[in-house]
Amino acid sequence: MTIQITPLHPLFVGEVSGVDLTRPLGPDDARAIEAGMDHYAVLVFRRQDITDEQQLAFARNFGEREDSRGGSVAKKEDARLTSGVNDVSNLGKDGKPLPKDDRTHLFNLGNCLWHSDSSFRPIPAKFSLLSARVVNPKGGNTEFADMRAAYDTLDDETRDEIADMICEHSLMTSRGALGFLDYSDEEKQMFKPVLQRLVRQHPVHGRKSLYLSSHAGSIQGMTVPEARVLLRDLNEHATQPQFVYVHKWSLHDLVMWDNRQTMHRVRRYDASQPRDMRRATVAGDAPTVQQQAAE
Repeated sequence: MTIQITPLHPLFVGEVSGVDLTRPLGPDDARAIEAGMDHYAVLVFRRQDITDEQQLAFARNFGEREDSRGGSVAKKEDARLTSGVNDVSNLGKDGKPLPKDDRTHLFNLGNCLWHSDSSFRPIPAKFSLLSARVVNPKGGNTEFADMRAAYDTLDDETRDEIADMICEHSLMTSRGALGFLDYSDEEKQMFKPVLQRLVRQHPVHGRKSLYLSSHAGSIQGMTVPEARVLLRDLNEHATQPQFVYVHKWSLHDLVMWDNRQTMHRVRRYDASQPRDMRRATVAGDAPTVQQQAAE
């Protein structure tokens, strides 16, 4: 069966049919899906009952797997999964929901803020692929914002103003916005700010995007209050309803998105009930800006 992509939103997001992710992907299908990602920025694959190994194998069609180290306060010895996928569930090593006062749970609440995966790394992520293994009965939708459309609808004066701006991104910024402020010296070093361009250009089709995230806390050459007012204004603009797609998860959905062209967030859900979501992340291939000034 030939791969088909059906639009789900006027601006972006497509639903893919004609592919079984439990089987190896042929080169023609891989190219069709990557072209779909370039165009739609978010692709939805329904009814894909896959293993971690199959999810990782699918992701490898689009680049190398990102090293997940440095993206959490969870300790390696407490890891629930050892397959190589990122655990973005609310579950502990015992398979039960984490207590509400658990440090990892509190840190992970930062995923409820608008962000782009791994913008806190010198080389940010390319694609993310999230598989729903257990769907929470209440809440937990994931929202995506089209950052290309957000950029296109800025006025000319604002586009000129931000064209060359460089932001500093850190996990301590996004978590600090929620009152998570307690870090060890090792974590402070691990989460030190990195530099990212505020405007990115896609390497294939050339469209420009706002590169925003709750991890962004300052802009070079501006005071922090000035920068945060501007960043807040841009975030409010970029997440207007006309730019946003809401994905209501069904069991075994896999959603794949381009972090260079979108921003996303999960909505609150019943944390006393399990939500098992597993992410494979495709590494980016270059920094958006040199990092020498990010100390």
